[in-house]
Amino acid sequence: MALVIAGERSGVGKTTVTLTLLASLRRRDRQVQSFKVGPDYIDPMFHQHVTGRACRNLDPVLTSEAYIQQCFARHSQLSEYTLVEGVMGLFDGVKGSEEGAGEQTGRGAEEENNAQCPMPHAQSPTDFASTAHIARLLDLPVVLVIDCSRLSGSVAAIAHGYKSFDPRIKIAGVILNRVGSDRHLSLLKDSLEPLQLPILGVMRRQDNITIPDRHLGLVPTAELPELNALIDRLADLGDTCFDWQRLLPLLKSESFSFSTSSSLSSSFPVRIAVARDRAFNFYYQDNLDLLQQLGAELVFWSPLEDAGIPKDIQGIYFGGGFPEVFAQQLAENSSVRDAVKTAILKGMPTVAECGGLMYLCEQIIDFEGKSWSMAGVLPTSAVMGGRLTLGYRRAVALQDNLLVKANTTVYGHEFHRSHLTLTPTWPLFKTSRYDCEENMGCEGWGFPANIYASYVHLHWGESREIPQQFLKECLKVSKTV
Repeated sequence: MALVIAGERSGVGKTTVTLTLLASLRRRDRQVQSFKVGPDYIDPMFHQHVTGRACRNLDPVLTSEAYIQQCFARHSQLSEYTLVEGVMGLFDGVKGSEEGAGEQTGRGAEEENNAQCPMPHAQSPTDFASTAHIARLLDLPVVLVIDCSRLSGSVAAIAHGYKSFDPRIKIAGVILNRVGSDRHLSLLKDSLEPLQLPILGVMRRQDNITIPDRHLGLVPTAELPELNALIDRLADLGDTCFDWQRLLPLLKSESFSFSTSSSLSSSFPVRIAVARDRAFNFYYQDNLDLLQQLGAELVFWSPLEDAGIPKDIQGIYFGGGFPEVFAQQLAENSSVRDAVKTAILKGMPTVAECGGLMYLCEQIIDFEGKSWSMAGVLPTSAVMGGRLTLGYRRAVALQDNLLVKANTTVYGHEFHRSHLTLTPTWPLFKTSRYDCEENMGCEGWGFPANIYASYVHLHWGESREIPQQFLKECLKVSKTV
């Protein structure tokens, strides 16, 4: 068995509840594997900080239903307990089909990118890529987190609605969050009693437990010096607020019968410099694992702190992150900027997603309008703004590039508040919204030919030819300093 933590909507405290459960389990010296539904990078960082194990993303848009089952079976069997954190509200998904992985659809954006793409009814045509979809796919029970801060008797209507909306979903119980007082709790319990739905946890309003956020969500773990103290407070809370006698059997890992993926036969003995620090830390662990399984040695380094790029490498990988927050420090490290530009202009194969793309630009112009020099590989600047670009993308390659061949279709996710001052002359992709097929124009830089720079984040789990193609190009390069 394993357990899914779902919310009745966004903002009810799913992540806080999940971290509280994980922190309390780890204090008990339990080995626990966590998963996160959707494309998010930051919540998995918090999971990993608590558990000491890499959190795995479960996203049928970026991968496939079969890959989710394989990934879940492979990693959950290595731990004593398993916990899955959901995304948005339990049934918040998009149009698609669960009949197979061939035609997939992605979760819509929460702002303007979703304005013309109304969410479908959960069963018409489906709630593809929702928490409910993953719970059905893995046949897991769900615990529903309800924000009780502004309701009392109405909690029963919410719980009843979620319990009865889709009979395929097994609601194991509820966790009542942000309960104000004993009197408040009594009203909630009285209202829920006729439903015979177990209350598996009660979390009171907490003034001393706050995870700071900013323009793209929570502040990542590497920037929170007081995080361990916060996790200790969550563990204290978890020791007393949950019904562990009922929860532990639900969380207990067991063997799953999903088929496993085939092994990788190719081998590429190359060294890849992976930028990983406070500015660049958005990586799917599965992507890094695939590179290593294909024979690559990953050399982690910091464009913020190091004096240069690693020696004897044959490729560079820049993930996403927050280069705009650390733009001044990145700009001041001119030796690294120069080394990156020199290496790329000499032919170093380089993958740069979102924040990495911004770093390869001439400048980053921050929220205050200040300009900071970057690597200067791309003849454009990244300008921070208030508009959030968010959502799944279908992208068709317009040319052969570092990762895919022309006319190949890939599926990814965008999440950024910057835009470029110039569009590429030879773009990588023609993109569209995933669920509406609305044309979004062309995107991505593939010139010079040894770079792949795009705002679209890709998960390589179901597209292993992508890392293979990257490493194949790296193998052609002589090791360089």
